[in-house]
Amino acid sequence: MYSNNSKSIKYSLCIFMDEEKGDEIAYIQFPQKFNNLTKNDIYGCSLRVIQQLELAGLDANGGPMYIGTGCFHRREALCGKQYEKNYKVDWKKLNDTKANESASVLEETCKVLASCTFEHNTPWGKELGLKYGILVEDIITGLSIKCRGWKSMYLNPEREGFLGVAPTTLLQLLVQHTRWAEGHLQIFLSRYCSLVYGYKRIPLKLRLAYCPFNLWAANCLATLYYVVVPCLCLLKGFSLFPKISSPWVVPFVYVAFVHRAYSLGEFLWCGGTFRGWCNDQRVWLFKRTTSYFFAFFQTILKLLGYSQLTFALTAKVSDENVSERYEQELIEFGATSPMFDILATLAMLNLFGSFGAIKKVILDADEDFKVLDQFGLQILLCLVLVTINLPVYQALFFRKDNGKMPSSVTYKSIIFALLACTVAMY
Repeated sequence: MYSNNSKSIKYSLCIFMDEEKGDEIAYIQFPQKFNNLTKNDIYGCSLRVIQQLELAGLDANGGPMYIGTGCFHRREALCGKQYEKNYKVDWKKLNDTKANESASVLEETCKVLASCTFEHNTPWGKELGLKYGILVEDIITGLSIKCRGWKSMYLNPEREGFLGVAPTTLLQLLVQHTRWAEGHLQIFLSRYCSLVYGYKRIPLKLRLAYCPFNLWAANCLATLYYVVVPCLCLLKGFSLFPKISSPWVVPFVYVAFVHRAYSLGEFLWCGGTFRGWCNDQRVWLFKRTTSYFFAFFQTILKLLGYSQLTFALTAKVSDENVSERYEQELIEFGATSPMFDILATLAMLNLFGSFGAIKKVILDADEDFKVLDQFGLQILLCLVLVTINLPVYQALFFRKDNGKMPSSVTYKSIIFALLACTVAMY
């Protein structure tokens, strides 16, 4: 991240120095934005709704979480000071503070602070500063500050305060979100869980506000159910939803369509495009079936002692051809990965399920479309998933560039999907 607005410090100081509420503010959080997003944000990196609505909405609950970048901290709060109700900063006295040390002594002190060893044998990382030991140390750092009585503020000026570089390939994105989701779930299952750690320290609504992020990884279970089970049951002939002709279908249809309509309206209101929203929904599915899935099981294995804590850096440098395809908004696969095996297998599974459903509907045309009445919602779900996975099919069978799916992934996905369909049918 780098500074993109020279007035960011001035804006933050205006909040810190506010005579009524400024003294209770521990940090000012700016949104995380990027300078290399495509027009329609092909990988959904901007997290547009979260950055512009959800984090801003936390101001009423005590302030947003610390997201690790683009943030100004009050030194006392970061260094472990407990907030006191009558706490006041004497800014005039601070302005008159002069250093008694010589320039050479200050220079040597700065070198020590800039080193990687200054915190050894100190409370730093436990009681002071950033908390260590969890992949998303920024979240528990912000939470611990809030639990000491401080509040935070979200600041989103018209000109972005800070900019960074977003991932330019799908694998980079999935690795990044695996780390985030794993770290958040570790927090939820640790003593830093907001429901436990924040008990009687912060409001209930703020404790609950942390949970949707902490439970990102757990969302993989419900998503995988909706991606796999309806398709296989459709091939077997099991109906999971009410008939189209039944009044009980109304709640399902209402939830499905109204939720998507609200999501689209929210996305467009935040400055996105319709195609950008479609990309966001696609990436949402990809993350939940791969990144969150791996994060969930890696966290469980670590809790059971079968794995160790690792930190995977997200590569942000790509070659010229990858950058060119990124600008053209072509999803970059081009590598072998277990995540791509899962993506391709699920895509093929729903494609085969859709073919089987279409065959049943055609053969049933002479019987007043009983199949369509009984399995209408399941067929619609499969077709929606096929539509979302169109770039995957393109990468599997039609693309010729280096960003296509590797042949090994194509063969494995077809074999795994056929095996699953065979088992389901027989």
